[in-house]
Amino acid sequence: MLDAAQTLPDDPCLLKDMVAALASENKALNGELNARDTLIEKLKHQLAGMRRHRFGSGSEALDQLELVLEGEEIAAAAQQVQDEPTEPTQPKNQPQTKPRRKPLPDHLPRDTQILSLGESCGQCGGKLKYLGEDVTEELEYVPGRFRVNRIVRPKLSCCCCETIHQAPLPSRPIERGRPGPGLLAHVLVSKYADHLPLYRQSQIFGREKVDLERSTLADWVGKSTALLEPLAEAIGRHVRGGQAIFADDTPVGVQAPGSGKTKTGRVWAYVRDERPWSGDAQPATWYRFTPDRKGKWPLAHLADFAGWMHADGYAGFNDLYRQGRVNEVACMAHVRRKFFDLHASQGSGVTAQALQRIARLYQIEDEARGQSPDARKIIRQSKARPAFDDLEAWLNAQLPKISGKSPLAGAIRYALNRMPKARPYLDNGILELDNNTAERAMRSIAVGRKNYLFMGSDRGGKSAAIAYTLIETAKLNNIDPQAWLSDVLSGIADHKINRIDELLPWNWRDA
Repeated sequence: MLDAAQTLPDDPCLLKDMVAALASENKALNGELNARDTLIEKLKHQLAGMRRHRFGSGSEALDQLELVLEGEEIAAAAQQVQDEPTEPTQPKNQPQTKPRRKPLPDHLPRDTQILSLGESCGQCGGKLKYLGEDVTEELEYVPGRFRVNRIVRPKLSCCCCETIHQAPLPSRPIERGRPGPGLLAHVLVSKYADHLPLYRQSQIFGREKVDLERSTLADWVGKSTALLEPLAEAIGRHVRGGQAIFADDTPVGVQAPGSGKTKTGRVWAYVRDERPWSGDAQPATWYRFTPDRKGKWPLAHLADFAGWMHADGYAGFNDLYRQGRVNEVACMAHVRRKFFDLHASQGSGVTAQALQRIARLYQIEDEARGQSPDARKIIRQSKARPAFDDLEAWLNAQLPKISGKSPLAGAIRYALNRMPKARPYLDNGILELDNNTAERAMRSIAVGRKNYLFMGSDRGGKSAAIAYTLIETAKLNNIDPQAWLSDVLSGIADHKINRIDELLPWNWRDA
């Protein structure tokens, strides 16, 4: 420091120039540091978002967490067996604690085994008399069994004219095919509800000494879904007949023959669910597959729909809105998610307050859920509107106080852009605060693609959309898709197309 001072010039003008140069250099360095700080903040935010996407509370992460919990519980049970003493250590006068178990379902068939000691006493030979009995039930499982249905058609000849008579072969789901409707339904449900790829199903069948190649199962799936397509289209008409629907899409891998790679297709979900406002219509989900994400696809899917649509801010929906038939309802869950990710990575006071204010809106929705549209509107007008207005005003006040390039500023701008499009829910009792209904409909797609990785072709994507439409709609209505599809496949080939609505899950259940 002394050496540096000794080398300074004595001329005041030169000293002023040096100070100005140092100030300019310092300003440039501060600007560079601020830019780096902003970049680091953005990268931290992106990293936190990626971690949350992979390990957070999303549906796919929950599935992974369940696998971890399964492993821990299995290890704990094994250790408990090792640690149990061979003789009971509790005093006889102290009751032993037993886990509370639900009784086994009454509808299950019972196989009874009676353990009798005979009629005479093993000690003295005296006659035994009946005092009562103890019944212990255990739950057993017999693997699914294949059966062969033999259709015998005798050939008869007329004694007079020698004409040969024979009963016609009854209609079957796949003409000249060997699978029965129950087996076809089982393959569909295993693949699209239980997420078992066809090659795994083939291996499972092999353990039953039944040789069914994966290609054979794929052929059955394609032909079954083609047969069921009119029923899926009927569900689509039901969905588009609602006053308000929920829409979302997700990417899926599709094999691209000849390239050695996969391309990215899309699966779209359109959901009608009026249960939150006690509507009379049954809930249903209509899936569609497309080879890309161009806006022309939702425009074609919803060509005959008019009403409200809950959706994210995807620009491809704008053509729908511009036509005037479809009115947009933005999703507050997307707004909340941006503040949640920032709060998880940075933990600022602004993000905490934003989350608290948004939580208030959801608390009010809990009160309104299940009530009539008029009652929901009254609750929202008196309670939600002031909270919504306060949140919007507060966000506008916070924006000038922070750096415009920061992730927090981006989250606030996103919220202020989307909130006017979410506001219609305050005045309409049939609308929702978010689009979580459609996002839940995507869970089966997300879990499935983790198992089968990609679809074989665009036609395979269409088959998957048909199967998901049928299975997920049945699940929404608390109907066993296996039982329903088995019955439908047994007679749909002969069913009149103008009466296809009779086979819809809720009509089938009532019948």
